[in-house]
Amino acid sequence: MENKKPIPGSDGNRYVPMDERTGERSVVYFTRDLSEAGLKKIYDKVGGVLRGRIAVKLHTGEAEGPNILPRPWVKELFASRLPEATIIETNTYYEGSRYTTEAHRKTLEINGWTFCPVDITDEHGVAALAVKGGKWFEEMHVGKGMLDYDSLLVLTHFKGHVMGGFGGSNKNIGIGCADGRIGKKEIHTVEGSGNMWSIAEEELMERMTESTKATIDHFAPHICYINTMRNMSVDCDCAGPEATPVVTPDIGIVASLDILAADNACVDLIYALPGGGKALVERVESRHGLRQLSYMKELGMGNDRYALIDLDHDEQEISPAEAVKDVDPVWKPDRYNVFWGRNKRK
Repeated sequence: MENKKPIPGSDGNRYVPMDERTGERSVVYFTRDLSEAGLKKIYDKVGGVLRGRIAVKLHTGEAEGPNILPRPWVKELFASRLPEATIIETNTYYEGSRYTTEAHRKTLEINGWTFCPVDITDEHGVAALAVKGGKWFEEMHVGKGMLDYDSLLVLTHFKGHVMGGFGGSNKNIGIGCADGRIGKKEIHTVEGSGNMWSIAEEELMERMTESTKATIDHFAPHICYINTMRNMSVDCDCAGPEATPVVTPDIGIVASLDILAADNACVDLIYALPGGGKALVERVESRHGLRQLSYMKELGMGNDRYALIDLDHDEQEISPAEAVKDVDPVWKPDRYNVFWGRNKRK
């Protein structure tokens, strides 16, 4: 593969409006209900594809990160819908509170992920999954333990990202399922480079997306996606308490059986915010993060056109602009902001 010298795509900083997109449409469900009830309601629309041993991939966060998914929401979802499921994670590529399995397990306890099993899937080695149709990889290395499961719920905290521009379902899988020593290095680092973050912009988005495709192809069709648009710092949950304070208003939850439609809907909702999405838009475009979306489409991973179904109003189809028209442009912390991060409610 290395001898082919792939060339990254372009225009990762250009937003493509809905009326410029072509192709089939997928279904994306939407609720403004940011609560345990809202999460269960939207899960019920997509969770029927899951069977057997169910893994739930979510970002459990660096120690005391203020923006991670509220543990009470996830605990209730597990208790009522997924009593036998397991959270899966991998160790990090960078040195931090999740770099080793021992440190990672301490962080899980600090952050409250104690109500169900958590499988750090690269604790006992790695496995290689084929990347079909990729230009950067023929295979991607993931935590070996992930192969013990039959289905995958991708439960994502949608937010910004320092290198990816935004972190949706694509980033949650592409980076989050790659193992901490081999897979993540393949995505982030030019071979032989002393800079571990030497791959950026369109090439990074493409490598990340090919990693995602390997995991999706492994689980399909027993995989679904939920993106929670709450506490959307321009930084990822890997920044922990040092994440840039949130300014983007909370929006709601989206879900789909189509990863591209789910992530594209979230991006569209941010762009449609009446005056409240500028910080996150700037982060996405400055990192050329929109290449995640166009490359998912090129790889046949889903549709960028979709019907947005409003679960709060009799399942009517609405536009992203209609979904966010009543959103308060000023972000306000909720009762789940309990860690000592800079976003903690005083």
